[in-house]
Amino acid sequence: GLDIDAIKSVYQHLPKLVTGDKSLLIITHYNKILEYIKPDYVHVMVDGRIVKSGLVDLAHTINSDGFEVYKKE
Repeated sequence: GLDIDAIKSVYQHLPKLVTGDKSLLIITHYNKILEYIKPDYVHVMVDGRIVKSGLVDLAHTINSDGFEVYKKE
């Protein structure tokens, strides 16, 4: 666990790791990271399977509406 200042510092530096030949996969339930990074894609996993993919708007929808609808897919 990181405190809020450490989270900000870590996520502000992560995009620097992404280059032409390197990608970054972040797995989280913490939507606050979207204040610091903008993902290219967002995927929803249920029982180890990707059930929905989309752009950053998908993360915002999940934040406001929850995951329940995706558990049924």
